[in-house]
Amino acid sequence: MQALRAGGCAVLIRHALTEPGIGDPPGFSLAVCSSQRQLSPAGREQARSIGRWFGQQGLRPERVFSSLWCRCKDTADLAFGAHQVWPALNSTFGQASLQPAQTRQVRERLASMQPGRFEVWLTHQVNMTDLTSDYPAMGEAFVVSPDGRLLARWAWS
Repeated sequence: MQALRAGGCAVLIRHALTEPGIGDPPGFSLAVCSSQRQLSPAGREQARSIGRWFGQQGLRPERVFSSLWCRCKDTADLAFGAHQVWPALNSTFGQASLQPAQTRQVRERLASMQPGRFEVWLTHQVNMTDLTSDYPAMGEAFVVSPDGRLLARWAWS
């Protein structure tokens, strides 16, 4: 909480718990949520818990960004009520060639974070691991400094 109150950082959250599976079904479409792996009922509650926690702490992100994947957008909306899509947070699972450019965009935005403010970014395991070298659980948050260092991590049950 101290890092969030000081600002100048971002909170990367891996989408909340999903139905079983890895990646998405063959032929999925980003435009059709029902074709993607979805939040489970427990994941929907986990997302609401994330929002309650931020509210109880009096922490308000400057912005909430999400990947285009519905499980990330749903987590953002259930937790924070709204989001903006940012393609740099999209999953690169099975498309590793996209990772360097996306990580560069994330690092550039991190470097521009201002003291007293923080943003929340809903994303995927592959992106969080590429940035920090740590592996997040579903619904786990990483607080990341402007230089990409992992400052704190926590998860909601």
